[in-house]
Amino acid sequence: MTNVELELKGKPLYLETGRFAKQADGSIIARYGDTVILATAVAKKEAKADVDFFPLTVDYQEKAYAAGKIPGGFFKREGRPSEKEVLTSRLIDRPIRPIFPDGFYSETQGIISVLSFGNENISDILGIIGMSAALCISDIPFDGPVGAVRMGILKDSFVVNPDLQEMEECDFTLVVAGTEDAVLMVEGGGLEITESVLLEALDIAHKEIKNVVNLQKQLVALIGKPKRFVTPPQLNEELMRSVSSIALDKIKQAIVIPDKLLRQDTLNNILKDVVTELNTGAEDISKDISFLFNKLEKDLVRNMVLDQGTRADGRRADEVRKISADVGILPRAHGSALFVRGETQALAVVTLGTSEDEQRIDALEGESKKAFMLHYNFPPFSVGEVKFLRSAGRREIGHGMLAERALKGILPPKTEFPYTIRIVSDILESNGSSSMATVCGGTLALMDAGVPIKSPVAGIAMGLIKEGERTVVLTDILGLEDHLGDMDFKVTGTEDGITAFQMDVKISGVSREIMANALEQAKKGRLHILGKMKEILSSPRDHLAAHAPRIFTMKIKPDKIREVIGAGGKVIRGIVEQTGVKIDIDDSGNINIASIDEESAQKAISIIEGIIAEAELGKIYIGKVKRVVDFGAFVEILPGTEGLLHISQISDKRVAKVEDVLKEGEEGVPVKVIEIDKMGRIRLSRKEAMKEQEA
Repeated sequence: MTNVELELKGKPLYLETGRFAKQADGSIIARYGDTVILATAVAKKEAKADVDFFPLTVDYQEKAYAAGKIPGGFFKREGRPSEKEVLTSRLIDRPIRPIFPDGFYSETQGIISVLSFGNENISDILGIIGMSAALCISDIPFDGPVGAVRMGILKDSFVVNPDLQEMEECDFTLVVAGTEDAVLMVEGGGLEITESVLLEALDIAHKEIKNVVNLQKQLVALIGKPKRFVTPPQLNEELMRSVSSIALDKIKQAIVIPDKLLRQDTLNNILKDVVTELNTGAEDISKDISFLFNKLEKDLVRNMVLDQGTRADGRRADEVRKISADVGILPRAHGSALFVRGETQALAVVTLGTSEDEQRIDALEGESKKAFMLHYNFPPFSVGEVKFLRSAGRREIGHGMLAERALKGILPPKTEFPYTIRIVSDILESNGSSSMATVCGGTLALMDAGVPIKSPVAGIAMGLIKEGERTVVLTDILGLEDHLGDMDFKVTGTEDGITAFQMDVKISGVSREIMANALEQAKKGRLHILGKMKEILSSPRDHLAAHAPRIFTMKIKPDKIREVIGAGGKVIRGIVEQTGVKIDIDDSGNINIASIDEESAQKAISIIEGIIAEAELGKIYIGKVKRVVDFGAFVEILPGTEGLLHISQISDKRVAKVEDVLKEGEEGVPVKVIEIDKMGRIRLSRKEAMKEQEA
């Protein structure tokens, strides 16, 4: 067993190998505080003969026992991955994928298992570190180490690896991963922050990353295995010249066709012609031809940007595609918007619900509820393809969470707008930046629904073309530029600041200077898009849609909750049956009453007010005789509230027997509250009430 450790915030970050999972190519136990993860890496010894890409799979899984829990459900065992597990798997995959060497095509799998979960809120960070360390000490070719850190931003201060309690206080949080030399991946969101604050957070994060990278290097020096030999892809120069002589000029003409599908069809037809002309020998070289053709296309697109400053659709590097939008397009939806940017089209639909519609989450952190959800769908027809429709995949879940994070910070507090909000974004057409179109469409749909958001949010995807020292940052990238470029850099925000941020690279990292330039260029693009959105809808509507539920709020004393609910829920069920509303009561006495029409809600409010009302001294009530006794009668003046009407207070005249004047069950009896003693007992007078009524 070999281990190394590093102190972080007064606790040791501990990496150990040689005791667990020894048949894996690399295995690491990573521990910080009470949080422990096991990271394993295994790669097949040989790649499949027909594979020309790197088949990497990363799976993060949380064991219920890690938090001392037994899984719910009938089977009592962990089932399909939760949304958090899917998102964390992506988070770990993204920074390690770009630094495997070219030519390594063996199927590789990384599995990260959470064995113990403390309140350090660091299992995902340990997952990145542990996965990198497992790869580094193994014989699997890997150009790491990769370090990671979570940064919390609270006003002008920064918190490194905030725990669960600190996370609640932070305005903005982000996860940063990178090597000793550069940043590879960033993801985060929250309330608005400026570009300069974000850059400062990244600077601090990279210093912390270097410490974690050095820790892994210490472990590699102690126990690291020699790496497998990888043969870099060899370029067939003679075949490349043949492909180029046939296709070069045709590809140059095809890559500037503005229409995406026409451009793809044209390039595919050119490739077919090249294969037909060159693949004539006994050996099938069609895959080699296709590889060289794609490389030629990639080089031409990149050089066109670097040398001429021109993009495939004719735009400048900092130019945003044409934008159009429409709102209120679905008659029964609570809010809807169609946002179009170039050939990317997002239909965003808002649905408002009550607290009953909140998502209930049972995670290692504990049980919680979620009142805002954004779901992103990417059907195959959006890119002209035919595929089976299945449940949301990792990409869809990841894009949805990015857009959700972008919009969450501008929503009104629950105390002001007590609705559960769900946004669904259906991508109807896609040519890049569909997640950012979701943010823009989601904002417009929220405003169309009458949700009083703080500020509109727009999103933009930036790209990068980098060859040596030559770099060009691209605004609002196409799908082609995403595929052939070196970076996908998504920024969302208002006029005042950034609300969410995500960066992934395909190269060995990007410098601070490139990130600063990209952020500044993204800000200009974002402000341009916000201006276009305001032309469509400048502010939230001042009313809800006709079919949206109306939620009315009221507050009662906590000791009255029992009376409103009733034994076994009898009273509250009765109110719901009478009025058709939905009623939600929390432990502090806040009541939300939801109804399609105001009349039903007001009826329910009146019933509740009657139930919780307290007797007022000197006030006249119309009561019901509940019991008759020798010395008087007990009269109910409010639901569940009775007072004593003494025989002497029944009438101005002498009353020999109570039954001569009042009968048990008699209604419409006017009584006045003449005394409420220290114990809350109420004395009533019928004769005083009748005098006042006659006067």
